[in-house]
Amino acid sequence: MTTPLTPDGTHPHAGVAPSLDGETEDFAQQIADSVSSFLLALREIAREADGSRAISLLLLEISQVLLAGARLGVQQDFTPRAEYQPDVGPEADVDDLRMRLADMLGNVDTYGFVFDPYVPEVVASQLSDDLTAIATDLENGLRHYRSGNVDEALWWWQYSYVNNWGNLAGATLNALLSVVAHDRLDVDNDDELAQIEAAEAVLDSGRG
Repeated sequence: MTTPLTPDGTHPHAGVAPSLDGETEDFAQQIADSVSSFLLALREIAREADGSRAISLLLLEISQVLLAGARLGVQQDFTPRAEYQPDVGPEADVDDLRMRLADMLGNVDTYGFVFDPYVPEVVASQLSDDLTAIATDLENGLRHYRSGNVDEALWWWQYSYVNNWGNLAGATLNALLSVVAHDRLDVDNDDELAQIEAAEAVLDSGRG
């Protein structure tokens, strides 16, 4: 995702950031650890391509990274130290990850969600696209963190959580929970049979 800069190329909230205190440094380390764990787990899930375990594992990983996002959301606004975003190289290539996830998820990859509950409009999306979009946002902040730009990493993680990946993570969590619910609960509505069968096919694919 392109970093949201103003027309003159500066951060929308750029200013003189104070030196980070020990508590903020510890907080940044905790967020970085959560982000690293999510990125590693997502790639491992896609590599294993085990449909019977993937839904449950993705549900767990999204839940955990959303906790990190919620912690960012309740913090004071972080301010980047530099006026311009430091260069940390190109974004990671997630095309292979996206394709692996799409192949593994199959018929349950496409789902619908309401992006803004106060402007209700159902949006069609793909879990594979949204999971990799979340990964891209998180990985961008992690590269800043590992380069020593802790202020920039915290600002980016917080901004992108509120602006993009937090909403996507919430939507994917709901979709994954729906797949699990359809697999475990008896539902008699004929209109939902096709969706239920698709969910069960993904969960059953690795059980045989």
